[in-house]
Amino acid sequence: MTWADFYLICFLVGVGISFLSWLAGSVHIHLPHIHLRFGGHEGHASHAGGQGHGLEVVNIGTAAAFLAWFGGTGYLLRQYYVVGFLIALGVSLLSGFVGAAILFWFLAKFLVRQDEVLDPADYDMIGVLGKVSSTIRSSGTGEMMFSQMGTRRSAPARSDGGLEISRGAEVVVIRYEGGIAYVRPWEELSGTTANNKENA
Repeated sequence: MTWADFYLICFLVGVGISFLSWLAGSVHIHLPHIHLRFGGHEGHASHAGGQGHGLEVVNIGTAAAFLAWFGGTGYLLRQYYVVGFLIALGVSLLSGFVGAAILFWFLAKFLVRQDEVLDPADYDMIGVLGKVSSTIRSSGTGEMMFSQMGTRRSAPARSDGGLEISRGAEVVVIRYEGGIAYVRPWEELSGTTANNKENA
């Protein structure tokens, strides 16, 4: 086996791992977690689409990027430019680290939001204002559309008072049980609030 063959194998392995990672993410298959040790310190590497408490520097994605860039650069230098062994190795290693760093920067910058703290109160359904998208029949179930945390969502809805609520009516969630929002029309609640103020 020549050095050109070795570099080509590294390139193909890197591209192959990248493709498998992409395929696994597309069909929701979780790749195994990998534990790496460097000088007594344990590093945890997970698949690129994994969830955890932050993004590890050494993971399947960055390892695949390193192998692909390292192998591709080394193969080109040895096969087409015929440079010396040490020069090809040094440039290939540098290229591999640059490729892995670019991928890690992209993941950390755009795909992983480590500083975001999820607050359960932000996803509390009680008090959410929405619009009926499918008529809620008396004692039946319809559907409501609403916005939460900048995202449009829908939920099955029932009338809290047992009365029919027509499509397009604005409603407020009074309680949320078993994945169903129990709602009242916004006009009804705002009218009640106004009457209470007048009586006071």
